Amino acid sequence: MTSTQSKACCTVPPVVAKGYKQKGDYSTIEGMKTYATGPKSAKSAILVVYDIFGFFPQTLQGADILAHADKEHQYQVFMPDFFDGKPADISWYPPDNEEKGKKLGEFFKTSAAPPKTLERIPKVLKQIEAERPDIKEWAIVGYCWGGKIVNLISQKGTPFKAAAACHPAMVDANDASGVTIPYAMFPSKDEPKDDVEKWQANIKVKNVVRWWPNQVHGFMAARADLKDEKVKEDYQKAYEELLSFFHDNM
Repeated sequence: MTSTQSKACCTVPPVVAKGYKQKGDYSTIEGMKTYATGPKSAKSAILVVYDIFGFFPQTLQGADILAHADKEHQYQVFMPDFFDGKPADISWYPPDNEEKGKKLGEFFKTSAAPPKTLERIPKVLKQIEAERPDIKEWAIVGYCWGGKIVNLISQKGTPFKAAAACHPAMVDANDASGVTIPYAMFPSKDEPKDDVEKWQANIKVKNVVRWWPNQVHGFMAARADLKDEKVKEDYQKAYEELLSFFHDNM
C-alpha cells in the first residue's frame, strides 16, 4: 500500500554544504538538552529522534527545513539529546574492524537500548505541551537508530499522528504489523532489501516506502556529505518528500 504526495506545499531552501548556522536554540526538556526550531505559534509539532551521532550540523539543518519549508503548514520541531551529551563517535562507523564493532555494539546495548528512549518520549511531549499549549498534534521522524525508535513508538496508543523513518537501522518485519499511523520509510542502498520488503508486506496502514539507491546509510543526517552535489540534491529531495508526507497526513 502506498500513498501519493503533493509536492506543491514544500520548497526546501538552498541546502548549506558547509558552515551551517542553525535557526533554532536549545532548552532543557526532561533534563535533556533539546534543540527547538520553528514558529512557536505553529499548532503542529515534530519530534526528531537523531541518529547515534547526536547533534550534527546536517541533522540540525534537517530540523530547520522541517520547521520552515512548508509555508502552508509550519511546525515546531524538537530534537532531544537522548544520549545526554555522550553520543557515539562517528569514527566508529562503518564498523570495519573489531574494535569499532565492539564499541558500536556496546553503545547499542547501553546508551542506545530502545526501552531507555521509549520511556522518555511521553514525558518529553508532556513537558513541551505544558510549556507550549498551542501544539495540537505531533509527528515523529527518526534517522538510522532513531528509525527503530519511531517504529516501536508508532504502535497502539501512540501519541503521534504520522511517523517517518529515514535510512532506518534494525528494520524488523515483526514491528510492522503493530503500526497504527501513516508511516513513511526512506531506505538507502545500505538497508537490507529483504528486511524492508518483509516489513512492508506486514504493515497494515497507509505507508510510503521510497528507496534512495544512490545514497548511503545516514545521508539525511550525520553522514550526509553535502559537499557532494549528488548527495546534496538527494538530501534536498528527500526532505521535500518527507515534508509532503507530513503535510498530507497531519
